[in-house]
Amino acid sequence: MIECKNIGKTYVNGDMETHALRDVSFTINDGEFVAIMGPSGSGKSTLMHIIGCLDTPTRGEYLLDRKDVAKLSDDALADIRMQKIGFVFQAFNLLPRTSVLRNVMLPLIYAEKGEAERIEKAKEALSASAFPEKFWEHYSNQLSGGMMQRVAIARALVNDPTLILADEPTGNLDTKTGNMVLETFQRLHKEQGRTIVLITHEPDIAEHAERIIHIRDGDIVSDSKQHKQRLAVNLL
Repeated sequence: MIECKNIGKTYVNGDMETHALRDVSFTINDGEFVAIMGPSGSGKSTLMHIIGCLDTPTRGEYLLDRKDVAKLSDDALADIRMQKIGFVFQAFNLLPRTSVLRNVMLPLIYAEKGEAERIEKAKEALSASAFPEKFWEHYSNQLSGGMMQRVAIARALVNDPTLILADEPTGNLDTKTGNMVLETFQRLHKEQGRTIVLITHEPDIAEHAERIIHIRDGDIVSDSKQHKQRLAVNLL
């Protein structure tokens, strides 16, 4: 699904060059749950932007479903982001005085789906993210941080993407609530076979994945499978 071949990314500011990524190579197969972990300034955010088709490498190849992303037009990249990738961010990015259901429906409006289909798919996505039905008509600013993040997960699922890309999704949450969100990702991976890439700087967060790629100073320093994956507990 994801193939990075000798990916390099260099930012140029006048006479100064910053090498954010240096010859990064790895493959992520369909159905894997992978954490990309590294400290601030390691290059993981740059790598996330490339994987999410928000940026292109300076050198090397990034293949998504065997397509070279660097050779695609802006319109084609926008279609990939809308149809193939579900984004979950640290800041939730929900509309505050809009219902949970309508927040989840938003990508389907951009995809020009009919209202009946939007409602049906939004309800399916909320159910898949284990979000309680009694809160579907609440405004997002009436929810706790953990509930808002599960709405964001539902929104990421609503177009049935092949890849879920989560950027520090527990960064604004306490430990207990963060674990509930991570267990939601684990369940989506285990029960639905979703491909999930989790970006984090925290080792205990990365341990929820089945594989951890460590990045430092723009280089991959290790790539290892987890021997045991934590089991999900009560999500409600």
